[in-house]
Amino acid sequence: MSDLEYVFDHVGITTTEPQSQEDWVEASKIWVTNPRNHPEHIEFLRYREDSTVPAAVRDNPHVAYRVKDIAPHLAAEGVEVLIPPFVVGDFLEVAFVRKHGMVFEYMRYLKEGWFDN
Repeated sequence: MSDLEYVFDHVGITTTEPQSQEDWVEASKIWVTNPRNHPEHIEFLRYREDSTVPAAVRDNPHVAYRVKDIAPHLAAEGVEVLIPPFVVGDFLEVAFVRKHGMVFEYMRYLKEGWFDN
């Protein structure tokens, strides 16, 4: 995979309805589902009122791609960083950006975790 290669991972959709098999993410104050358990690779995100996730991410669907390195994607022309890179658990680095008028999530696996495969 080249530095700017993208591999589709999932689509993230905000919901207000509890979903089966949600996981709580304390840092973001959200419940999230594993897109590997959905036939169309949909990740449902349910935000608690006091979530610190920016409205641009909370209020819009996103498309997530696996990448080899996040940095080149953040430096690309026309990219607005909405959430800078952070580590989920100890296995995944992610960042959220807006480009082409849409929200994208870039994911770099640090090791195997519940979200890979």
